[in-house]
Amino acid sequence: MTKTAVPLLIVLGVLIGLSTHTVVNCGDEDEPDVCSAVIGFSPLRGSLIAFAYEGRGRIAMRHGDFRRAIVDFDEAIHLNPNRAQLYRDRALARRQNGDLVLAIEDYDEAIAHDPRLAAPYHQRGLALAATGDLDRAILSYNTAVRLDPSDPQARLDRGLTFLARGQADDARADFEAALALPAGKDAGTREAARAKLAELTSAGPRR
Repeated sequence: MTKTAVPLLIVLGVLIGLSTHTVVNCGDEDEPDVCSAVIGFSPLRGSLIAFAYEGRGRIAMRHGDFRRAIVDFDEAIHLNPNRAQLYRDRALARRQNGDLVLAIEDYDEAIAHDPRLAAPYHQRGLALAATGDLDRAILSYNTAVRLDPSDPQARLDRGLTFLARGQADDARADFEAALALPAGKDAGTREAARAKLAELTSAGPRR
């Protein structure tokens, strides 16, 4: 290898590193044109370009353009069908767009690709509850709580579903558990659990 070739290889490596960084992180800023430029002009293809579609989809989500987000997530999944996060992204966009049945299918796919995470079980429970399938929603929440017993939001949401089924005692147990857990970033969860407990107390014992 010549002395000239070594610095050229170093420069090429730096350029490739910068391109990869741009592709993977183009959705972090609120600039969809950057992601579009990466998609349109980058020499990179295949699964790596899926990050650019994902980034543009996340920007569309932040702006409430759920249909646009779904289209971009479709492309990302086509390019990288084995990444669980992409199915979760599209499932959320579909939920927000009112496509609950398709969202549940995407959560199923996300879980199939990575069954160890609690979040997709929790989110699938929300979608199932919204369709009125309370039994399956509770089963999904059960798995979420088992995988992450420290999440107060999962306890609250399962408690609300128990309450919708008329299981006040089970709901009370979940609301109390949500209050006992650390609040985390969202203090609203504890306030909602406290309010539901107050409602149950004021309603008195079940007949």
